[in-house]
This record gives sequence, structure tokens and C-alpha cells, in this order.
Amino acid sequence: ELNGHRRTYIGASSGKIIQAMKKCGTSNPLILIDEVDKMVKDYKGDPASVLLDILDPEQNSMFIDNYLEEPFDLSEVMFILTANNEDDIPDALYDRLEIIELSSYTEFEKVDIAKDYLIPIIYKEHLVCSKEVKFSNDILFEIINRYTKEAGVRDLQRCLSSIVRKIVTKSVKEANSP
Repeated sequence: ELNGHRRTYIGASSGKIIQAMKKCGTSNPLILIDEVDKMVKDYKGDPASVLLDILDPEQNSMFIDNYLEEPFDLSEVMFILTANNEDDIPDALYDRLEIIELSSYTEFEKVDIAKDYLIPIIYKEHLVCSKEVKFSNDILFEIINRYTKEAGVRDLQRCLSSIVRKIVTKSVKEANSP
């Protein structure tokens, strides 16, 4: 998807990089490529090798999209790549990156995010009111420290949703049992 399809294929189109350049309408945009640590080499190709061509300053001035079949200069483009796990970035790609580590939320920030944003959303999704299911700060700290080790709050939201579903399921079963 990064370097397009050859024109001989039905429904062929240019790659995501060229599409992004066209959409921006400029030759020097900032392009974000998310979660490069989750790229997988399979029968469709190796995205890391394509990214090497795109990111390498000695090669990217002559980037060739399979659809355009003409060299395109990417030397003025700024690329930002994100990753959750630095160890999972392919080595050849890692060598060409400038790594900037951003700290994750502190456990106190995660508790505040859970109380102010996540829990109200979860209550609404599961049609539960705050009187039926409550999370104390101690419980939230325990969940954060034992069950969610990621930098963000996705796992925390999944874990809290799972707990609310289990509580709701148990209360429905108890209410329906003779």
C-alpha cells in the first residue's frame, strides 16, 4: 500500500505516500505512519523494506511509486513513525530512525482519565449507573499496576469494560434465578 499497485492490476492506484502528498497539496508535508512495530512481512510484501526506500535520504529523492512509474522526490517530506515497543521495530529500519521516547501516563493520570472519561463512557455503553458499579481509587490503582502495563489507556478501558460486563452479567443471572 505504501508504493502503489502496478497499472496492469484492476483497481490499481498510487500508494499511500503519493496519495497523502496529493491530498496535502504540498511537496513538503509531515506524514505520520502509526505503529511501525506491528508491521508484518508476509506474502504481500515487506513494508519495512519499502519504508527503508522512503526514509533513507540517499534513496528517497528517487522514490518510485509502482503506479506512477516515475521518480518522485520525497527528500522534503518529514516522516514521523510511532511505535509502542521499540524492540519490535525491524533492525534495518531502526538504524535509520531518530528515536524520541515519550513517557507514558503516570498511574495518577491514568486514574484521573479513568474516572473522568473512561468509566462514564463504559457506564453509558453498558447502560449502568454509577450507583450500581463503583470503582474506588484503590481498585483503579490495583487494576492499572497489575493488569495494564501499556503507555496509553486502551488496555485500561478494555479491562474496566470487562469488569463492568461481568458485574452486569452476574446481577442479571442473580435477578433471574428463582
